[in-house]
Amino acid sequence: MKYDDASWHYGGNFPKDLPDEAGATHIAMFVAWAVLNGLAGEMHTEHFADQMERLKVKKLTPREWFLEVCDGKFTDDDLNGAGNLFAARYYDAADTDPVSYMADYSDTFPDGETLYSVPDGWDTYSAIQPKIDRRYQTWLGAR
Repeated sequence: MKYDDASWHYGGNFPKDLPDEAGATHIAMFVAWAVLNGLAGEMHTEHFADQMERLKVKKLTPREWFLEVCDGKFTDDDLNGAGNLFAARYYDAADTDPVSYMADYSDTFPDGETLYSVPDGWDTYSAIQPKIDRRYQTWLGAR
């Protein structure tokens, strides 16, 4: 199952002044969080362990890593069982759901012209990480 794809974003109503890679930033922040928090699928742990280590030590930004390893596509292969259950509830939630990744992302970065204007980097990751952490802990408690 495919949760998201950067091409779905830059292929549509996308700001002309931004590079296509900007369509991957919001996706990359979530997938990097999942990988860094023990929710990586076998694909990452067995086939891309070197790249995963480079992400952990911040030699790659979340978007650089995501584009290199996932080719801009977020699928169920990226996550383990628990990761997919969480992603189905949180990442894949309707945009109108107040408990959704996109709602949290928009609330975290309200000053951006669009969600695509948020820069790639560890500062962006550090800003969204606490919200994902809280949502994950709440989700774990409700299971």
